[in-house]
Amino acid sequence: MELVWATEDLVIAGQPYPGFPILLWESMESCVPANQFFRHYLLRGAIGSRQSWPSTGRALYDFFSFIQAHELDWCDVDRGEAKSLVAAYRDYCKEACELAPNTTRQRLTYICKFYEYAMKEGWVKRLPFAYEERTVRRETGFLAHVDASGGKAMANDVMPRSHKALPKFLSMAEIKSLLATADNPHHQIIMRLALHTGLRREEIATFPLAYVFDPDKAGRTERNLRIPLDPFDGSGMVTKRSKPRYIYVSRKFMAELYRYVTKVRGERASLSKTPQKALLLNQSGEPYSDGGKSLNRIISETGKRAGIKVHTHMLRHTYATQTLVSLQRNPANGLDPLVFLQRQLGHSSIQTTMVYLHLVNDMADAAVLAYDDELNALAGAA
Repeated sequence: MELVWATEDLVIAGQPYPGFPILLWESMESCVPANQFFRHYLLRGAIGSRQSWPSTGRALYDFFSFIQAHELDWCDVDRGEAKSLVAAYRDYCKEACELAPNTTRQRLTYICKFYEYAMKEGWVKRLPFAYEERTVRRETGFLAHVDASGGKAMANDVMPRSHKALPKFLSMAEIKSLLATADNPHHQIIMRLALHTGLRREEIATFPLAYVFDPDKAGRTERNLRIPLDPFDGSGMVTKRSKPRYIYVSRKFMAELYRYVTKVRGERASLSKTPQKALLLNQSGEPYSDGGKSLNRIISETGKRAGIKVHTHMLRHTYATQTLVSLQRNPANGLDPLVFLQRQLGHSSIQTTMVYLHLVNDMADAAVLAYDDELNALAGAA
């Protein structure tokens, strides 16, 4: 098998798709089932992000390579053996390749989606896996009413059970040390934007300059300012699956962003030949490209100097956890903390947000009382 990535010569419906996965047999002929699935799943199906292309392509490449190496037929779902093709591949990943459980689960997810598509197309008569009812962890205590599953959920029987580690986050002491170590003002505002808003890496990299204003001159008096993140407003904002949402930014932090724009950003903006829409610019005066991957390097290297292991997404976890603690300890009238956090983070399902509930329930009583106020206090002391 060969896995290749398309150039701009691949045009579908008049649009080029460089980087799109293409699977070839050893004869260099197209692996039609896989390539047809890629077009369905990655372009017209539930997946709309280019970031999923490499992982989906590699999963199907590895599965078909496994099938070919063992002289099997991928559509022989009734092969008369107790272990299905997909279950055999799962055990190969776990035992022969010793892949991490999450990697195995990710590959199996794409492979099972492929077989669901194959059955829909009539290539196979049944799926090489089934669904079974499994017990899931029930929520207790705060917001337990959100769990309406009855403790049961349907699960794919070839999928290993998920044992997700709880997200790691920074303590206030670690936040102070990280920000104190960031002597570059451009790097510091990157970290502060993440810590104050919980934005994803790509959202930080594309956060528009147009969203920043002087709160004292905007005729707005509220303490927390509602900011629309809209991928369709022409500002260059990028959100996951291009879903618009609103976030809240404290008035004090917006003033800090405005000071950065008026006092600091110009140093880098002057290096670019054309005006840039993004708030944050690299040392060449250009926006951070490739989904902001270089932000990880900036944050992790700053963390190393501070003696802290940290990456961009950990700052998102930090915002979520510390904000939930603060909202629980200082409840606002009519505000459901978990629903607020779900909307702020842009989670499609509140079940995704509930992972932070486990962190909060496990935290000591000495946790942060007023997260945003403490961050602003840091700014005032700087």
